[in-house]
Amino acid sequence: VEEVAPLLAEKKNAVPVFCFGENQNNNFPAKSLNDLLLSACSTPPDVDCKLNFHDRLLYIYTSGTTGLPKAAIVKNSRYLWIAIGYHYALHIQDEDIIYNCLPLYHTAGGILVVGQALLFGNSVVIRPKFSASKFWDDCVKYNCTVAQYIGEICRYLLAQPERPIDKQHKVRIMSGNGLRVHIWEKFTKRFNIEQIYEFFGSTEGTASLFNNNGKVGAVGFISQIFGTFYPVILVRVDPITAEPLRDKDGLCVTCKPGEPGQVIGRLYPKDPIRQFDGYVDQSETKKKIIQDILKKGDVGYLTGDIVVMDEDGYIYFKDRTGDTYRWKGENVSTTEVEGVISKILGQTDCVVYGIQIPGTEGRAGMAALPDPERKINMKELSSDLHRQLPSYAVPLFIRLVDRLETTGTYKLTKVGLQKEGFDIHKIPDSIYYLDKETKCYLPLDENTYQLIHSGSLCL
Repeated sequence: VEEVAPLLAEKKNAVPVFCFGENQNNNFPAKSLNDLLLSACSTPPDVDCKLNFHDRLLYIYTSGTTGLPKAAIVKNSRYLWIAIGYHYALHIQDEDIIYNCLPLYHTAGGILVVGQALLFGNSVVIRPKFSASKFWDDCVKYNCTVAQYIGEICRYLLAQPERPIDKQHKVRIMSGNGLRVHIWEKFTKRFNIEQIYEFFGSTEGTASLFNNNGKVGAVGFISQIFGTFYPVILVRVDPITAEPLRDKDGLCVTCKPGEPGQVIGRLYPKDPIRQFDGYVDQSETKKKIIQDILKKGDVGYLTGDIVVMDEDGYIYFKDRTGDTYRWKGENVSTTEVEGVISKILGQTDCVVYGIQIPGTEGRAGMAALPDPERKINMKELSSDLHRQLPSYAVPLFIRLVDRLETTGTYKLTKVGLQKEGFDIHKIPDSIYYLDKETKCYLPLDENTYQLIHSGSLCL
């Protein structure tokens, strides 16, 4: 850094982005940043094409809340809105150095943070992979003042042995989503974080919420005085189908304080900030649109997220609807996992869903498989799943059932299965858990169940 800094100072348009960490794949030759800077042209290149504010800039794949992962369209306008909004919401200063250990193919890492370097010239420290043991060491070494998180990161950091360096860093701001209420104050106190900025949003969505005053557990705020002017509303949904409920006039029913509801972002075609650019697949785009919300003809974006608002207007995340659950900081598409399992088992029906485990963030994957004669080879199933799915998407539990319940229209149901979770005292079926050491499914007995339930056995 000491060698590069003078060179950066000479180049007025240079963006001070410092990257560290080993190239684990070693699939490209190492080059000196000094040489690259000296050989770089000092004048802008000639550009033949005319760039437009509404041009497509890139695609970011997201699992969404229904169906398979899909390519969300990110236009120039959206990229600018996301990065600029983040900058001013956090009150990021010119001298701030931002620590980023999240994947750059995620909006959080690749737009929110990297955008601060590209648009505002902030220094950004990029770590190829999150390390709980090195997190604060990195922040101290590179004088970071702002850092990002997801809920799992905060929990992993708390699980590390306490060290003096926990408070020797200069990080004053941490932002992200998923910091749960039961560890919020413990986290800020142990690591001496002045301000937590929790937010709610998605890559493609138009519903954004922000908690900028440190209200413990809240993901955002909607003023109860000017709530009708804010383009985010909460509507009641059917607890089984998650479909918005309608009144006698065919309009959505808004939620009262303390009542769970789905977040909807109202769309305004003439407002670039409130436009839903959707996905490359237009049929998927249509699934996320809802009409006649508060009045005939108005249009909105269905987030698929269930939240609760208190009497003061603070919003608290409750659950996700549809075919997605979140585990290890990743959105897992149940449709995708079901497709892989069905193929492995010769196109057998199966149901995949997320269940809650005490002491963990998000939901752990569980698959219910019809196997009345108990013929499935669990060792082979585990091996095939690890070969065809990323580690975070491999179900942690397998439940063997005699048959799967269906609706009147022959759709597989999972609500009842989700409620039962992995409680062997209530479930008569055979249940297997994924052993972390052997990566094989083993029978879930009373002793193992108690260890998982108490948090002594980490999955």
